[in-house]
Amino acid sequence: MPRPILITLTALILVPIAGTREAAFGADVDWPGWRGPGRDGWVRGFQPPARWPERLERVWQVEVGTGYASPVVSGERVFLHARQGEEEVVWRLNLDSGRVEWRQSYAVPFKMGSGGERHGKGPKSSPALADGRLFTMSITGVLSAWDADSGELLWRRDYSSRFEGGHPNWGAATSPLVDGNRVVVHFGTDDRGALIALDTESGDEIWIHGDDGPSYASPILVEIEGTSQIVELTMKGLAGVESESGRLLWEYAYPQVGTNQNMITPAYSGGLLLVGGENRGIRAIEPRRDGSAWTVHDRWYQEEVALNMSSAVVNGDLLYGFSHYDQGRLFALDIKTGNVLWQGPARTGENVALLAMPDHVVALLDGGELKVIAARGDRLRTVASYRVAESDTWTHPVLLAKGILVKDKQTLTLWSLARATGG
Repeated sequence: MPRPILITLTALILVPIAGTREAAFGADVDWPGWRGPGRDGWVRGFQPPARWPERLERVWQVEVGTGYASPVVSGERVFLHARQGEEEVVWRLNLDSGRVEWRQSYAVPFKMGSGGERHGKGPKSSPALADGRLFTMSITGVLSAWDADSGELLWRRDYSSRFEGGHPNWGAATSPLVDGNRVVVHFGTDDRGALIALDTESGDEIWIHGDDGPSYASPILVEIEGTSQIVELTMKGLAGVESESGRLLWEYAYPQVGTNQNMITPAYSGGLLLVGGENRGIRAIEPRRDGSAWTVHDRWYQEEVALNMSSAVVNGDLLYGFSHYDQGRLFALDIKTGNVLWQGPARTGENVALLAMPDHVVALLDGGELKVIAARGDRLRTVASYRVAESDTWTHPVLLAKGILVKDKQTLTLWSLARATGG
Protein backbone atom coordinates (compact mmCIF):
# COMPACT_ATOMS: atom_id res chain seq x y z
CA MET A 1 0.00 0.00 0.00
CA PRO A 2 1.43 3.43 -0.96
CA ARG A 3 2.88 5.58 1.78
CA PRO A 4 0.29 8.05 3.12
CA ILE A 5 0.73 11.68 2.19
CA LEU A 6 0.50 14.30 4.94
CA ILE A 7 -0.73 17.75 3.99
CA THR A 8 -1.16 20.63 6.42
CA LEU A 9 -3.68 23.22 5.27
CA THR A 10 -5.06 26.40 6.70
CA ALA A 11 -8.36 26.46 4.79
CA LEU A 12 -10.23 24.17 2.44
CA ILE A 13 -13.64 25.07 1.06
CA LEU A 14 -14.66 26.73 4.29
CA VAL A 15 -18.00 28.52 4.45
CA PRO A 16 -17.99 30.85 7.49
CA ILE A 17 -21.06 31.94 9.33
CA ALA A 18 -22.47 35.40 8.72
CA GLY A 19 -22.45 37.36 11.95
CA THR A 20 -21.12 36.36 15.33
CA ARG A 21 -21.17 33.22 17.45
CA GLU A 22 -19.96 32.02 20.80
CA ALA A 23 -16.55 30.37 20.92
CA ALA A 24 -15.33 27.25 22.67
CA PHE A 25 -17.58 24.69 21.01
CA GLY A 26 -15.11 22.10 22.16
CA ALA A 27 -15.21 22.77 25.89
CA ASP A 28 -15.33 19.45 27.74
CA VAL A 29 -16.27 17.55 24.57
CA ASP A 30 -15.46 13.84 24.43
CA TRP A 31 -17.02 11.83 21.61
CA PRO A 32 -14.33 9.20 21.01
CA GLY A 33 -16.01 6.82 18.60
CA TRP A 34 -19.09 5.09 17.25
CA ARG A 35 -22.19 6.42 19.08
CA GLY A 36 -20.14 8.17 21.74
CA PRO A 37 -18.30 7.23 24.95
CA GLY A 38 -20.64 4.35 25.81
CA ARG A 39 -21.27 3.35 22.16
CA ASP A 40 -24.96 3.74 23.01
CA GLY A 41 -25.83 7.14 21.50
CA TRP A 42 -26.20 8.78 24.93
CA VAL A 43 -24.96 12.38 24.94
CA ARG A 44 -23.28 12.73 28.33
CA GLY A 45 -23.28 16.08 30.05
CA PHE A 46 -25.65 17.73 27.58
CA GLN A 47 -28.38 19.83 29.15
CA PRO A 48 -31.25 20.43 26.73
CA PRO A 49 -32.31 24.07 26.52
CA ALA A 50 -35.63 25.13 27.97
CA ARG A 51 -36.47 26.45 24.51
CA TRP A 52 -34.84 25.16 21.34
CA PRO A 53 -33.97 27.78 18.71
CA GLU A 54 -36.28 28.37 15.76
CA ARG A 55 -33.37 27.76 13.40
CA LEU A 56 -29.73 26.71 13.48
CA GLU A 57 -26.90 28.88 12.21
CA ARG A 58 -24.16 27.39 10.10
CA VAL A 59 -20.76 28.10 11.63
CA TRP A 60 -18.55 26.40 9.04
CA GLN A 61 -18.59 23.74 6.35
CA VAL A 62 -15.71 21.69 4.92
CA GLU A 63 -15.74 19.40 1.91
CA VAL A 64 -14.34 16.13 3.29
CA GLY A 65 -15.52 13.39 0.92
CA THR A 66 -17.96 10.50 0.91
CA GLY A 67 -18.66 7.76 3.43
CA TYR A 68 -20.76 7.05 6.53
CA ALA A 69 -18.02 7.25 9.18
CA SER A 70 -19.10 9.60 11.96
CA PRO A 71 -16.88 12.38 13.32
CA VAL A 72 -15.05 11.90 16.61
CA VAL A 73 -14.24 14.83 18.86
CA SER A 74 -11.79 15.56 21.67
CA GLY A 75 -11.71 19.10 23.00
CA GLU A 76 -11.08 21.45 20.08
CA ARG A 77 -10.19 18.65 17.66
CA VAL A 78 -12.50 16.92 15.17
CA PHE A 79 -11.37 13.79 13.32
CA LEU A 80 -13.09 12.31 10.29
CA HIS A 81 -12.48 9.42 7.90
CA ALA A 82 -13.85 9.74 4.35
CA ARG A 83 -13.12 9.05 0.68
CA GLN A 84 -12.11 11.39 -2.13
CA GLY A 85 -11.73 9.76 -5.53
CA GLU A 86 -9.77 6.53 -5.18
CA GLU A 87 -8.22 7.54 -1.85
CA GLU A 88 -9.38 7.37 1.72
CA VAL A 89 -8.68 10.54 3.68
CA VAL A 90 -8.23 11.12 7.41
CA TRP A 91 -8.84 14.66 8.61
CA ARG A 92 -8.17 16.66 11.74
CA LEU A 93 -10.10 19.93 11.92
CA ASN A 94 -10.36 22.71 14.47
CA LEU A 95 -13.79 22.52 16.05
CA ASP A 96 -14.31 26.26 16.47
CA SER A 97 -13.23 27.33 12.98
CA GLY A 98 -13.25 24.24 10.74
CA ARG A 99 -9.60 24.94 9.87
CA VAL A 100 -7.79 21.86 8.56
CA GLU A 101 -4.94 21.01 10.93
CA TRP A 102 -3.74 17.93 9.07
CA ARG A 103 -4.88 15.62 6.30
CA GLN A 104 -3.73 12.10 5.41
CA SER A 105 -4.59 10.32 2.18
CA TYR A 106 -3.80 6.87 0.81
CA ALA A 107 -5.01 4.78 -2.13
CA VAL A 108 -7.83 2.30 -1.39
CA PRO A 109 -9.05 0.52 -4.55
CA PHE A 110 -12.50 -0.97 -3.95
CA LYS A 111 -15.43 -2.38 -5.91
CA MET A 112 -18.76 -2.34 -4.11
CA GLY A 113 -20.71 -5.61 -4.03
CA SER A 114 -23.86 -5.89 -6.10
CA GLY A 115 -26.83 -4.11 -4.55
CA GLY A 116 -24.78 -1.67 -2.48
CA GLU A 117 -23.58 0.65 -5.21
CA ARG A 118 -25.79 3.56 -4.17
CA HIS A 119 -24.09 3.65 -0.77
CA GLY A 120 -20.76 4.47 -2.38
CA LYS A 121 -17.22 3.34 -1.68
CA GLY A 122 -16.55 5.60 1.29
CA PRO A 123 -15.67 4.10 4.69
CA LYS A 124 -18.64 2.83 6.72
CA SER A 125 -16.68 2.20 9.93
CA SER A 126 -16.35 5.07 12.41
CA PRO A 127 -12.92 5.88 13.91
CA ALA A 128 -11.97 5.38 17.54
CA LEU A 129 -9.83 7.87 19.48
CA ALA A 130 -7.89 6.93 22.61
CA ASP A 131 -4.62 7.88 24.32
CA GLY A 132 -3.45 10.13 21.51
CA ARG A 133 -4.13 7.57 18.78
CA LEU A 134 -6.81 7.49 16.11
CA PHE A 135 -7.87 4.08 14.75
CA THR A 136 -9.56 3.86 11.36
CA MET A 137 -10.97 0.86 9.49
CA SER A 138 -10.92 1.12 5.71
CA ILE A 139 -13.79 -0.17 3.62
CA THR A 140 -11.42 -2.96 2.58
CA GLY A 141 -11.02 -4.12 6.19
CA VAL A 142 -7.57 -2.65 6.93
CA LEU A 143 -6.99 -1.14 10.39
CA SER A 144 -4.67 1.88 10.70
CA ALA A 145 -3.35 3.65 13.80
CA TRP A 146 -2.50 7.36 13.50
CA ASP A 147 -0.81 9.80 15.85
CA ALA A 148 -3.61 12.22 16.74
CA ASP A 149 -1.22 15.15 17.16
CA SER A 150 0.91 14.85 14.04
CA GLY A 151 -1.13 12.64 11.71
CA GLU A 152 1.77 10.20 11.38
CA LEU A 153 0.86 6.63 10.49
CA LEU A 154 1.97 4.50 13.47
CA TRP A 155 1.05 1.01 12.25
CA ARG A 156 -1.34 -0.82 9.95
CA ARG A 157 -2.84 -4.33 10.03
CA ASP A 158 -4.23 -6.10 6.95
CA TYR A 159 -5.75 -9.56 7.44
CA SER A 160 -6.80 -10.10 3.82
CA SER A 161 -4.19 -12.83 3.36
CA ARG A 162 -5.59 -14.74 6.37
CA PHE A 163 -9.23 -14.16 5.40
CA GLU A 164 -9.20 -14.18 1.61
CA GLY A 165 -10.98 -11.11 0.31
CA GLY A 166 -10.54 -9.20 3.56
CA HIS A 167 -14.04 -7.78 3.94
CA PRO A 168 -17.77 -8.58 3.63
CA ASN A 169 -19.58 -8.14 0.32
CA TRP A 170 -20.51 -4.50 0.91
CA GLY A 171 -17.26 -3.54 2.64
CA ALA A 172 -16.15 -3.41 6.26
CA ALA A 173 -18.60 -1.49 8.44
CA THR A 174 -17.79 -2.62 11.99
CA SER A 175 -16.20 0.14 14.07
CA PRO A 176 -13.03 -0.38 16.21
CA LEU A 177 -13.55 -0.60 19.97
CA VAL A 178 -10.85 0.51 22.43
CA ASP A 179 -10.67 -1.03 25.91
CA GLY A 180 -7.58 -0.07 27.90
CA ASN A 181 -4.49 -1.05 25.90
CA ARG A 182 -6.54 -3.11 23.42
CA VAL A 183 -8.19 -2.07 20.18
CA VAL A 184 -10.67 -4.76 19.19
CA VAL A 185 -11.90 -5.33 15.64
CA HIS A 186 -13.68 -8.18 13.87
CA PHE A 187 -11.71 -8.86 10.70
CA GLY A 188 -12.84 -11.13 7.89
CA THR A 189 -15.36 -11.84 5.14
CA ASP A 190 -18.97 -12.97 4.90
CA ASP A 191 -17.87 -16.56 5.47
CA ARG A 192 -15.04 -16.47 7.96
CA GLY A 193 -13.10 -14.16 10.25
CA ALA A 194 -12.16 -13.52 13.88
CA LEU A 195 -12.56 -10.98 16.65
CA ILE A 196 -9.01 -9.78 17.30
CA ALA A 197 -7.57 -7.61 20.07
CA LEU A 198 -4.42 -5.70 19.15
CA ASP A 199 -2.07 -3.71 21.36
CA THR A 200 -2.90 -0.04 20.82
CA GLU A 201 0.75 1.01 20.88
CA SER A 202 2.38 -1.70 18.76
CA GLY A 203 -0.44 -3.35 16.83
CA ASP A 204 0.64 -6.78 18.09
CA GLU A 205 -2.04 -9.42 18.63
CA ILE A 206 -3.13 -9.88 22.24
CA TRP A 207 -5.89 -12.42 21.66
CA ILE A 208 -7.98 -13.84 18.84
CA HIS A 209 -11.45 -15.32 19.12
CA GLY A 210 -13.73 -17.37 16.88
CA ASP A 211 -13.97 -18.07 13.16
CA ASP A 212 -17.25 -16.37 12.21
CA GLY A 213 -17.42 -13.59 9.65
CA PRO A 214 -18.07 -10.02 10.82
CA SER A 215 -21.49 -8.47 10.36
CA TYR A 216 -22.13 -4.85 9.43
CA ALA A 217 -22.78 -4.05 13.10
CA SER A 218 -20.33 -2.82 15.75
CA PRO A 219 -19.48 -4.39 19.12
CA ILE A 220 -20.20 -2.82 22.50
CA LEU A 221 -18.38 -3.09 25.82
CA VAL A 222 -20.63 -3.79 28.81
CA GLU A 223 -20.43 -5.28 32.29
CA ILE A 224 -22.82 -8.19 32.85
CA GLU A 225 -22.93 -10.03 36.17
CA GLY A 226 -19.66 -8.32 37.15
CA THR A 227 -17.80 -9.42 34.02
CA SER A 228 -16.52 -6.90 31.48
CA GLN A 229 -17.33 -8.30 28.07
CA ILE A 230 -17.51 -7.41 24.43
CA VAL A 231 -20.92 -8.14 22.95
CA GLU A 232 -21.12 -8.31 19.19
CA LEU A 233 -23.51 -9.37 16.46
CA THR A 234 -21.75 -11.49 13.85
CA MET A 235 -23.06 -13.17 10.70
CA LYS A 236 -24.33 -16.06 12.86
CA GLY A 237 -25.55 -14.39 16.03
CA LEU A 238 -24.74 -12.66 19.31
CA ALA A 239 -21.72 -13.51 21.43
CA GLY A 240 -20.27 -12.31 24.71
CA VAL A 241 -16.47 -12.40 24.89
CA GLU A 242 -14.41 -11.63 27.98
CA SER A 243 -12.64 -8.39 27.15
CA GLU A 244 -9.32 -9.11 28.85
CA SER A 245 -8.77 -12.66 27.59
CA GLY A 246 -10.94 -13.10 24.50
CA ARG A 247 -12.59 -16.14 26.08
CA LEU A 248 -16.08 -16.95 24.84
CA LEU A 249 -18.61 -16.55 27.67
CA TRP A 250 -21.87 -17.22 25.85
CA GLU A 251 -23.45 -17.16 22.42
CA TYR A 252 -26.94 -16.87 20.98
CA ALA A 253 -27.92 -17.98 17.48
CA TYR A 254 -29.30 -15.11 15.42
CA PRO A 255 -28.19 -15.79 11.85
CA GLN A 256 -28.90 -13.44 8.98
CA VAL A 257 -31.43 -14.89 6.54
CA GLY A 258 -30.79 -14.43 2.81
CA THR A 259 -30.15 -10.75 2.20
CA ASN A 260 -31.52 -9.75 5.62
CA GLN A 261 -28.15 -8.66 6.94
CA ASN A 262 -27.09 -8.29 10.56
CA MET A 263 -26.40 -4.55 10.80
CA ILE A 264 -27.63 -3.38 14.21
CA THR A 265 -25.40 -2.48 17.14
CA PRO A 266 -27.05 -4.15 20.16
CA ALA A 267 -28.52 -1.99 22.92
CA TYR A 268 -28.09 -2.84 26.59
CA SER A 269 -30.33 -1.91 29.51
CA GLY A 270 -30.90 -3.42 32.94
CA GLY A 271 -29.29 -6.75 32.12
CA LEU A 272 -31.16 -7.10 28.83
CA LEU A 273 -29.56 -7.07 25.38
CA LEU A 274 -31.89 -5.76 22.69
CA VAL A 275 -31.24 -6.80 19.13
CA GLY A 276 -33.11 -6.64 15.85
CA GLY A 277 -32.70 -7.48 12.19
CA GLU A 278 -34.36 -6.78 8.88
CA ASN A 279 -37.78 -8.49 8.78
CA ARG A 280 -37.00 -10.16 12.13
CA GLY A 281 -38.58 -7.85 14.70
CA ILE A 282 -36.80 -7.09 17.98
CA ARG A 283 -35.99 -9.44 20.84
CA ALA A 284 -34.60 -9.13 24.36
CA ILE A 285 -32.19 -11.70 25.74
CA GLU A 286 -30.60 -11.96 29.17
CA PRO A 287 -27.18 -13.59 29.69
CA ARG A 288 -26.87 -15.00 33.21
CA ARG A 289 -23.91 -16.47 35.07
CA ASP A 290 -24.10 -19.43 37.44
CA GLY A 291 -20.61 -19.94 38.83
CA SER A 292 -18.34 -20.19 35.80
CA ALA A 293 -21.12 -21.19 33.40
CA TRP A 294 -23.27 -18.79 31.39
CA THR A 295 -26.78 -19.27 30.04
CA VAL A 296 -28.86 -17.03 27.78
CA HIS A 297 -32.58 -16.53 28.35
CA ASP A 298 -35.22 -15.18 25.96
CA ARG A 299 -37.24 -12.48 27.70
CA TRP A 300 -39.52 -11.20 24.96
CA TYR A 301 -39.93 -10.97 21.21
CA GLN A 302 -42.10 -8.67 19.16
CA GLU A 303 -42.55 -8.43 15.39
CA GLU A 304 -44.61 -5.24 15.08
CA VAL A 305 -41.48 -3.18 14.35
CA ALA A 306 -38.08 -4.26 13.01
CA LEU A 307 -34.61 -2.72 12.86
CA ASN A 308 -32.71 -2.74 9.58
CA MET A 309 -29.78 -0.30 9.38
CA SER A 310 -30.69 2.14 12.17
CA SER A 311 -29.41 1.23 15.64
CA ALA A 312 -31.82 2.08 18.49
CA VAL A 313 -31.17 4.11 21.66
CA VAL A 314 -32.25 3.66 25.26
CA ASN A 315 -33.74 6.58 27.20
CA GLY A 316 -35.09 5.69 30.62
CA ASP A 317 -37.26 2.58 30.41
CA LEU A 318 -37.93 2.98 26.70
CA LEU A 319 -36.19 1.97 23.50
CA TYR A 320 -36.44 4.46 20.64
CA GLY A 321 -35.79 3.22 17.14
CA PHE A 322 -36.62 3.34 13.47
CA SER A 323 -38.53 0.46 11.92
CA HIS A 324 -38.05 -0.21 8.22
CA TYR A 325 -41.66 -1.37 7.86
CA ASP A 326 -44.08 0.94 5.99
CA GLN A 327 -41.12 2.71 4.36
CA GLY A 328 -39.76 3.86 7.70
CA ARG A 329 -41.40 4.72 11.03
CA LEU A 330 -40.02 6.04 14.30
CA PHE A 331 -41.21 4.10 17.35
CA ALA A 332 -40.91 3.70 21.11
CA LEU A 333 -41.28 0.44 23.02
CA ASP A 334 -41.22 -0.61 26.66
CA ILE A 335 -37.90 -2.34 27.40
CA LYS A 336 -39.34 -4.54 30.14
CA THR A 337 -42.24 -5.95 28.10
CA GLY A 338 -41.42 -5.33 24.45
CA ASN A 339 -44.78 -3.60 23.94
CA VAL A 340 -44.70 -0.97 21.20
CA LEU A 341 -46.07 2.24 22.73
CA TRP A 342 -46.24 4.41 19.65
CA GLN A 343 -45.22 4.62 16.02
CA GLY A 344 -44.67 7.73 13.95
CA PRO A 345 -45.94 8.37 10.43
CA ALA A 346 -45.09 5.95 7.64
CA ARG A 347 -42.78 6.90 4.73
CA THR A 348 -40.39 8.76 7.03
CA GLY A 349 -37.30 7.65 5.10
CA GLU A 350 -34.74 4.89 4.68
CA ASN A 351 -32.52 5.53 7.68
CA VAL A 352 -32.39 7.54 10.90
CA ALA A 353 -29.37 8.17 13.15
CA LEU A 354 -30.47 8.46 16.80
CA LEU A 355 -28.99 10.14 19.87
CA ALA A 356 -30.41 10.29 23.41
CA MET A 357 -30.18 12.86 26.18
CA PRO A 358 -32.25 13.83 29.24
CA ASP A 359 -35.94 13.98 28.23
CA HIS A 360 -35.16 14.06 24.51
CA VAL A 361 -34.14 11.98 21.49
CA VAL A 362 -32.46 13.48 18.42
CA ALA A 363 -33.25 11.87 15.08
CA LEU A 364 -31.28 12.73 11.94
CA LEU A 365 -33.29 11.52 8.94
CA ASP A 366 -31.42 10.39 5.85
CA GLY A 367 -33.08 13.19 3.84
CA GLY A 368 -31.31 15.90 5.86
CA GLU A 369 -33.94 16.78 8.49
CA LEU A 370 -32.96 16.85 12.16
CA LYS A 371 -35.81 16.25 14.64
CA VAL A 372 -35.73 16.77 18.39
CA ILE A 373 -38.31 14.44 19.95
CA ALA A 374 -39.70 14.42 23.46
CA ALA A 375 -38.70 11.20 25.24
CA ARG A 376 -42.13 10.04 26.26
CA GLY A 377 -44.16 6.88 25.88
CA ASP A 378 -47.67 8.16 25.16
CA ARG A 379 -47.10 9.65 21.71
CA LEU A 380 -44.58 11.05 19.25
CA ARG A 381 -44.07 14.75 19.99
CA THR A 382 -41.60 16.75 17.90
CA VAL A 383 -40.05 19.57 19.94
CA ALA A 384 -38.00 21.12 17.13
CA SER A 385 -37.12 20.39 13.52
CA TYR A 386 -34.26 21.72 11.38
CA ARG A 387 -33.03 21.35 7.82
CA VAL A 388 -29.32 20.57 8.19
CA ALA A 389 -28.42 19.16 4.76
CA GLU A 390 -29.66 19.06 1.19
CA SER A 391 -28.09 15.66 0.43
CA ASP A 392 -28.10 12.23 2.06
CA THR A 393 -27.24 12.13 5.78
CA TRP A 394 -26.55 8.51 6.75
CA THR A 395 -23.80 9.45 9.21
CA HIS A 396 -24.38 9.76 12.96
CA PRO A 397 -24.23 13.40 14.10
CA VAL A 398 -22.31 14.62 17.15
CA LEU A 399 -24.20 16.84 19.57
CA LEU A 400 -22.13 19.44 21.43
CA ALA A 401 -22.99 21.85 24.22
CA LYS A 402 -23.45 24.69 21.72
CA GLY A 403 -23.85 23.00 18.37
CA ILE A 404 -24.12 19.86 16.29
CA LEU A 405 -21.80 18.30 13.69
CA VAL A 406 -23.56 16.88 10.64
CA LYS A 407 -21.91 14.93 7.82
CA ASP A 408 -23.84 14.76 4.54
CA LYS A 409 -22.79 13.17 1.26
CA GLN A 410 -19.66 15.29 0.78
CA THR A 411 -19.35 17.86 3.55
CA LEU A 412 -19.04 18.20 7.32
CA THR A 413 -20.95 21.12 8.85
CA LEU A 414 -21.03 22.63 12.32
CA TRP A 415 -24.43 24.11 13.19
CA SER A 416 -24.74 26.47 16.16
CA LEU A 417 -27.29 26.14 18.96
CA ALA A 418 -26.36 29.59 20.24
CA ARG A 419 -29.92 30.91 19.96
CA ALA A 420 -31.21 28.25 22.37
CA THR A 421 -32.36 29.63 25.72
CA GLY A 422 -32.43 28.34 29.25
CA GLY A 423 -30.94 25.17 30.67
